[in-house]
Amino acid sequence: MVSIFSRIKDILKYSAMYACLTHCTFEYVGDFVVCNGPSMEPTLYTKNILLTERISTRFHNPARGDIIIAVSPTDPKQFICKRIVGIPGDRIVLKNNKIATGVGAVETSKKQKVMDFSEEYVPRGYIWIEGDNSENSSDSRYYGPIPLGLVKSRVICRLWPISEIRML
Repeated sequence: MVSIFSRIKDILKYSAMYACLTHCTFEYVGDFVVCNGPSMEPTLYTKNILLTERISTRFHNPARGDIIIAVSPTDPKQFICKRIVGIPGDRIVLKNNKIATGVGAVETSKKQKVMDFSEEYVPRGYIWIEGDNSENSSDSRYYGPIPLGLVKSRVICRLWPISEIRML
């Protein structure tokens, strides 16, 4: 009888230890993410499984070109997967709501503009994110730069489907 209680106690103790270790790993080291939606096509598709890490985002700012997982600025219960296009201090020039690098407004006369240009600056502590599928992505072009505090993790590689495993 005592050995059964001792065995149950050991099972509960080791289960609690493994649960704590798993929680800490997924919360502070990295985790797995399943993509949903077309905003990152053709780089990532719906139902792709990604391996992400959280350590580098805690010690230094993400770099331009990184794919990140962040809390959605419009719905805090939802996460988004986007690419970093602008870092603090960058000037983002948008032409017809698409990035146009190094282009100024072209005018035929003082009253009529040929193209619709707008300019944004990424302030300190913020980043500019966009989906690779600009036609079907809700990103910084709509809600502006997002705070670095919303960045949850950085994508390391795609794990699924197996035929498309690669570092990102």
